[in-house]
Amino acid sequence: MVGMRDVARKAGVSLSTVSLAVNGTGYVADATRERIEAAMAELNYVPNELARNLFRGRTNLIGVTIPTVAHPFFAQLTAALQRHLHDVGLRMMLCSTADQERGESEYIDMLKRQMMDGIIIGSHTNQRPEYWQGIGRPVVAFDRFLGEGISSVCSDHVQGAHLAARLLIDSGVRHVVEIGGPRSQFHDLAVASNAGDVDDESFASVLSATVDADDTTFPTVRYHLTFERDLAEAGVRCDYVAVDHVSDPSLFEKAAEEAIRRFPDADAIIAPDLAAAHCVRLALREERVAAAAAAGSSASGSVRHIPDDLQIIAYDGTTAAELAGMTLTVIRQDLDAIAAKLVERMQEAIAAENDADSHGKRERSSAAGSGSLSEASSSVAASCDLIPVTLVRGETTR
Repeated sequence: MVGMRDVARKAGVSLSTVSLAVNGTGYVADATRERIEAAMAELNYVPNELARNLFRGRTNLIGVTIPTVAHPFFAQLTAALQRHLHDVGLRMMLCSTADQERGESEYIDMLKRQMMDGIIIGSHTNQRPEYWQGIGRPVVAFDRFLGEGISSVCSDHVQGAHLAARLLIDSGVRHVVEIGGPRSQFHDLAVASNAGDVDDESFASVLSATVDADDTTFPTVRYHLTFERDLAEAGVRCDYVAVDHVSDPSLFEKAAEEAIRRFPDADAIIAPDLAAAHCVRLALREERVAAAAAAGSSASGSVRHIPDDLQIIAYDGTTAAELAGMTLTVIRQDLDAIAAKLVERMQEAIAAENDADSHGKRERSSAAGSGSLSEASSSVAASCDLIPVTLVRGETTR
C-alpha cells in the first residue's frame, strides 16, 4: 500500500512536508506542492481522510435531529440539508427523534466526545437554555430558540401570519378554523403562568389575550398568535383543532375531519399541507355526495363549495399540498434557503470553535451565561435568521 513516505521519496521532500501539503496545516512552496501532487498522482496515492480529520480534530460529520421523516416537511428539509452539507464537504448523520427514544442525548454525547463536528437541532427539546449554552460545541437550531448566542434559522412566521390573515379578512370571512400542533407544547414561557390549565379548544383566545407573540421559544407560535390577533382585531372568529403528534400522518386526516365536522359554519380553514389537502378532499367529497343525492330533486342542501363558501390555505408549501385535487393556496416556506442558512451558520460555528482552539482555549457557545427562560424570551425574535415566506395563490381562495 502506498503511503506518505513513498510520496516523500518520489517527490524528493521530507515526510513532514508531504504531511503539511496533504493536511493543509502549514506553508508549502508552490513548486514543492506541484512535485508532491505529481508524485501522488503517479503513485495513485489517496490520502487517508479519517486520519487527516483526526489530525485536524474534525470528522466532517454533522448530526441533524428532526421529529420524523414521515412528515413531508421534514423529509424535504432533510433532503435539502444533505445537499447543502455535501456541497461544503460535510456529511449528515440523521436522527428522527420520534423513532429513536434517546436520539438527542446520544447525539449530544457524540458531539461532546468529538465524534461529530456539530449538531443541527430541528426537533422539539425539553432542555433549558443553560443546557445548550453549557455544551460548548457547535449547535445550530431550526425554528427553535435554544439559548443566547446559539444561532437559529426560522421562516418569517409573523410575515406568513399577516399574509394569510390579510387574504382571508379582505375576502370577508367570518369564521376561521386553524389546524396545528398541540398548544400544550407551547407552554414554555409566560403561557405556563398566564394560561393555567386550559384545554386546546379555548386556548387560542387565552393566548391572544395574555401572551405576547415573541414570548415563546417556538417561532411557529408567533405565527399562530399573530394570525389569531389579526383576525380578532377584524372581528373574525377563530377556532383551533390540534394534531397531537406530528410524527403520525394519519392524525392530520383526523384533524381535517374534525374541522369539517365540528364547524359546519366555518368559511375558512388554514392548516399544514397534509391537513389542508385532506380538508379539500373532504369538501369535494361532500359536494359529490350532495350532487348525487340531489339528482332529480330541487333540494340543494347546505354543502360548502370551494372557494365560494369555504376557503382553504395550506401552510408550508411542500409536495403534500399538490395532493389535494385542487391547486391549494399556500404560504410557502423556502426549504432550500432554510437549509443553506443552517449550513452557513454551522460552518461559522465550527470556524469559531477552531479559532478558539487555535488560541489555546475553547469558548462556550454563548458568553451570556445561564439566564432563565423568561429572561431569554426577549431575545427569541432577535436570535433568528428570518427566511421570507411566499403567498402562492391557488384555486382554494377567492
